Amino acid sequence: MAKSATPADLQIKPRDLHIDREAPTPRWWLNGDPFGTAVMNALSLTFPDGERFFIQSVKRFAKDAPPALAADIRAFTVQEGAHTREHMAFNAITERAGYDTAEIEAYVTARLDIARARPALAQLAATMALEHFTAAFAHRLLADPELLKGSPHDLARLWRWHSIEEIEHKGVAYDVFLHATRDLSPLKRWRIRRWAMFLTTLLFTRTVRETTFMLLKQDGIVGWRARLGLFRWLWLRPGLYRRMIGDYLAFYKPDFHPWQVDDRDLIADAEAALAQPA
Repeated sequence: MAKSATPADLQIKPRDLHIDREAPTPRWWLNGDPFGTAVMNALSLTFPDGERFFIQSVKRFAKDAPPALAADIRAFTVQEGAHTREHMAFNAITERAGYDTAEIEAYVTARLDIARARPALAQLAATMALEHFTAAFAHRLLADPELLKGSPHDLARLWRWHSIEEIEHKGVAYDVFLHATRDLSPLKRWRIRRWAMFLTTLLFTRTVRETTFMLLKQDGIVGWRARLGLFRWLWLRPGLYRRMIGDYLAFYKPDFHPWQVDDRDLIADAEAALAQPA
């Protein structure tokens, strides 16, 4: 097996956060911005089915995993299960705000069904790539607090809690991939990883774009206004994708490992802030 850079003393610890299911929430809850709200709502709508896909993809390779990796897989599964539960609650809040989410959920399921038809190793590689996206996104949410500026306290807590745990388990799918491909050459493994990220990037960015447009359409925002507003939010101000680009590109390095960036201090600071009252 290729050497993992996951810290030996890393502890993946599930935290059982529950958001207020009944709290009144503005329709444009992210600082009154319809575009930022639509992006975050669209991402959340992908999470329940997406995280179930991640769990299934990783658990297929747990049977012969070394004890430490098997323990990480179990903790990963618990964390992702809790994320699924809380984002289903968040998605119900989105529906109560007046959005019809059925079309989006069907779109996400159809996209994931394409991935589910692939061989087990291809599904694991896709999970590894998507987990890198979520970890890069999580890092930015914790490192750049202005991205959640103006959002209700409980919803900000949800996204920060999710981000803490995404960073904490960011190496699990990658380490499972290393274990699953332990008999391949480093070059062959790198080729699989690069191709998986390239295809996943196309899938992920198109899914975010299309599902965001579906939500914006329900606000009467369509055509050039929707395209320009989404581009501005993702690339200019606040520029979520622009802020993530360095972390994203690092994945293509031949010797990459998620824990080459040890951001446990960021987790600790965010966890302390999470415990503070509103």
